[in-house]
Amino acid sequence: MWQKLPGSGFQDTASRSCTTVAMGIAALGLLWALLLLPPSVSGIPTEEPTAGEAVALSSSGNCRRCCDSEDPLVLADAADASSASPSTLQYVLPEVRPYINITILKGDKGDRGLLGTPGKLGREGPRGERGPQGTKGAKGQAGSPGGPCQRRFSAFSVGRKTALHSSEGFQPLLFDTVFVNPDGHFDLAAGHFIAPLRGLYFFSLNVHSWNFKETYVHVVHNEEAAVILYAQPSDRSIMQSQSVMLALAPGDRVWARLFKRERENAVYSDDIDTYITFSGHLIKPEDD
Repeated sequence: MWQKLPGSGFQDTASRSCTTVAMGIAALGLLWALLLLPPSVSGIPTEEPTAGEAVALSSSGNCRRCCDSEDPLVLADAADASSASPSTLQYVLPEVRPYINITILKGDKGDRGLLGTPGKLGREGPRGERGPQGTKGAKGQAGSPGGPCQRRFSAFSVGRKTALHSSEGFQPLLFDTVFVNPDGHFDLAAGHFIAPLRGLYFFSLNVHSWNFKETYVHVVHNEEAAVILYAQPSDRSIMQSQSVMLALAPGDRVWARLFKRERENAVYSDDIDTYITFSGHLIKPEDD
């Protein structure tokens, strides 16, 4: 069946019906295509691949995103640069070491300068160890003779071997044994020591007391008692001693005497042993 269309002549009615059916099928196919589109196309956000994954995808499946570079080598270099540390990417300056040839700058040796002033003395160091003893030297020459020596020595020591009982108030204690009397300063007959020099002298007296008798002895300087040796009566005999230091002038006398009071005064001795001694010596002359 033909139908006339305005401006185009006549058209078959069957052809128009086929055209309408084809348009309907195309519209239906477009609708199914929209329903079956993947989420990436419809705007749903997805996880983007890294630069390395993009390179791998592009190299394996020949697929790439629209924003990727066209050159695969450029993408690989970008991935390596992102994984490298920032310190390795800095530019290292080369070390510059200047070198001076001394042989060229060094000239001839100059003259020796003037000697400077000596510095301050340092601290004294510790004393070193004593060295080995050296060999004995030669004997030296004899010195000039000195002045004449002055006698400055005096000493004596005497004893008594005979017992003595007092028979009067004052009785000198005489001695019969000489131990030391080099210069004869002790008068054995009188029982006196006579000082030859002015100075200090030391004296010591030792006696043995008798049983049940009193012992009372003075050490006398000239005529005055200096010290006393005393022992009370006892059933035992005991050794007694006394000592003194005296300042004497030349000619002064020192001696010992017994002093009798109510009791009998006695000192013990025998012919075998010496129990009574009297000693003295010069310590220091006055002019020294």
